[in-house]
Amino acid sequence: MDLVLTRAPSLPPLFTQGALLSLFKRPGPDAEFPRTRLVLPGLRIDLARLSSYERVCGFPTGEDALPVTYPHVLGFPLAMRLMSGREFPLPLLGLVHTSISITQHTALPATGEYELSVRVDGLAPHRRGTEAAVITELRAGDEVVWESRSTYLARHRTSRQAPTIAEAAEASESAQDVRKPLPDVAEWRLAGDVGRRYGAASGDRNPIHLHPLSARLFGFPRAIAHGMWTVARCLAAHGVPERVRVDARFRAPVLLPGTVTYAAEGGRFELRGGADRLHVAGEVYPLAS
Repeated sequence: MDLVLTRAPSLPPLFTQGALLSLFKRPGPDAEFPRTRLVLPGLRIDLARLSSYERVCGFPTGEDALPVTYPHVLGFPLAMRLMSGREFPLPLLGLVHTSISITQHTALPATGEYELSVRVDGLAPHRRGTEAAVITELRAGDEVVWESRSTYLARHRTSRQAPTIAEAAEASESAQDVRKPLPDVAEWRLAGDVGRRYGAASGDRNPIHLHPLSARLFGFPRAIAHGMWTVARCLAAHGVPERVRVDARFRAPVLLPGTVTYAAEGGRFELRGGADRLHVAGEVYPLAS
């Protein structure tokens, strides 16, 4: 069922609602989940906000083109409305963004008009709990011009002993990332305000990203960078064609302030911290014309 919105939801009330409802949720892969697809038609880009996003992520500014990661920012309030609601079975508190796969089918003019839609694709068991998949689509007219699939993990006890085939593949892939680090390209020194700057540009003002004191309430020694900022920063340095698929996996949080190393070779990229700790690993696949 489609629910057509007249404007993007406001994020602060959704964070509050999701946090309160988290106390009453009992996650599990067999739970019911919302089947509603949220649709926002007639979407126009706020160019000032886009420019702020481009600056904090390292993309060129002033071009009539959306960065490949920007539609995720546009769809995030709709995703939050679904994931903070009563019908979503996973608690918002502690929910971890574990991966994103983006397919951009054509260049996206910043001055264009779009229809945005978000839906929950389903739940799946994970060795550490339950994972939800969220699909975001951007349309120009009747054509899907950009789409993504994000996975979010709710950690909880599970009686499962053996990993699924997908989890075994994930573990193997992770081990391969660690065994074969890519050549270093650049070292980035990240200021302590990166989370606040990205939060202002994206609207995602989750307290774990904003200040050491608020991050400590959730078990982090310092504020951590947004996962989607780390991917965007890597892709801004890597460069992507107009038609492309990007796959990225979030491995470990980036503490702020801090120093990280951007590494890349061919279509692969990584972000690593001290002791060669892997934060993000991903691939860029150009699509045939």
